[in-house]
Amino acid sequence: MIAALCEHYGPPENLVLRELPDPAPGPGEVLVEPSRVALNFFDTLIIENKYQVKPDLPFSPGGEFCGKVMALGEGVEGLAAGQRVAGYCSYGAARSRVVLPASLLTPVPDALSDDRAAGLFITYGTTMHALVQRADLQKGETLAVLGASGGVGLAAVEIGAAMGAQVIACASSREKLDFAQRHGAHEGLNYSSEDLKEGLKRRTGGKGVDCIYDAIGGAFSEAALRAMAWKGRFLVVGFASGKIPKIPLNLTLLKGCAILGVFWGEFVRREPEAHRRNMARIFDWAARSAISAHVDDVLPLHDIAKGLNRLKERKAQGKILLSIP
Repeated sequence: MIAALCEHYGPPENLVLRELPDPAPGPGEVLVEPSRVALNFFDTLIIENKYQVKPDLPFSPGGEFCGKVMALGEGVEGLAAGQRVAGYCSYGAARSRVVLPASLLTPVPDALSDDRAAGLFITYGTTMHALVQRADLQKGETLAVLGASGGVGLAAVEIGAAMGAQVIACASSREKLDFAQRHGAHEGLNYSSEDLKEGLKRRTGGKGVDCIYDAIGGAFSEAALRAMAWKGRFLVVGFASGKIPKIPLNLTLLKGCAILGVFWGEFVRREPEAHRRNMARIFDWAARSAISAHVDDVLPLHDIAKGLNRLKERKAQGKILLSIP
């Protein structure tokens, strides 16, 4: 098989392609041949040893994929050779053969293409957990999404709209806002030209925002928190800006609000049944086009560095996929 490998920590340009022996599935495991692997922002961190997950070298980046079952390990039921599946593996998917536990695979509906199925786990799974289990988002509430045109941002826009929230997309350009509004956002706020706190206050009639979805961090976090409604929920999803904010905790007292961490990988491990319910709902929405699962670009495996750099530079709108030979 062929694999994109991180042999030394560093930038995407350090990744190399290597030929490796084909793996075999053990008990409870499945051998899958990926056709598409989705890249995510955390892939840019894990290859530089800046992420909470620290795999042994060498390893392949890529935490989610779509492909077909090649072989089943002992004791695996409910799957068959040749069946289309999508899966989540945290890292290790950027290769032409992947082995992982059957419990981490989801059958792909016929109506859903490999392109759209490959990127549903991490961004949409994270967002579903954030809005359902963490924020308990209710129909009619306001949801502000920071970085609304990126992978997790777009997922938050679409899932928030599907849940009946009034979604305010926040991004750094008119082009990004137009993109988010085409995918379900009700309003847009350009925080490169408008004050974020004041803009959110105006768009909620002075009430403030019920729920803030923050995958950006930096100075935007405190500004958004200052625009939060009474008993609002602030979701800490990530820090794409590269800066972890220091929040004045008196703001939570004054607003009676909650700051909620979103650690999807740990949720999957601790609450597998809730995770499976979330993913079944997401795949159903995607098959019915209630969410777009929008793909920005599909690149060949040898262009993995190009794809990761686009994520680092926050130039992607939706998912960046790798086509696996």
